[in-house]
Amino acid sequence: MSTVLAPAEQLLYTSEEAATVLRFGRSTVYELMAAGELKFVKRGRSRRIRRSDLEAFVDNLESQTV
Repeated sequence: MSTVLAPAEQLLYTSEEAATVLRFGRSTVYELMAAGELKFVKRGRSRRIRRSDLEAFVDNLESQTV
């Protein structure tokens, strides 16, 4: 029996899932990863973004607002 986790319980997100959670476009997520603004882990050819890295990215956005 397979158990599907709710998005809040996921540990790793694909770029598409991260874009949905952040409410950004998929290409924006790829640009953020390429610029080093959004950390990711790479396993083979796939890239995954940790939930903690998504949260840290959003926290950093809060501190940049003026």
